[in-house]
Amino acid sequence: MSIFANILPIVQIVICVSLILSILLQNRGGSAGGVFGGGGASYYTKRGFEKALFAATIILGILFVASAIVSLLIR
Repeated sequence: MSIFANILPIVQIVICVSLILSILLQNRGGSAGGVFGGGGASYYTKRGFEKALFAATIILGILFVASAIVSLLIR
């Protein structure tokens, strides 16, 4: 096995933990009442840290899927 195959699981764990943290740090935009059609939802644009966190979450998700595909191709 190559050294890349030995490092890939560690990289996946780091990406996974980072992805979980970035998801948990995001604020929820709606309450439980919004699920059932209640509550006045107001839309706003993401700015600053919230926008960077949103972009980081998307990038980490893409990296995690890519690393999972690479992991399957290596085996």
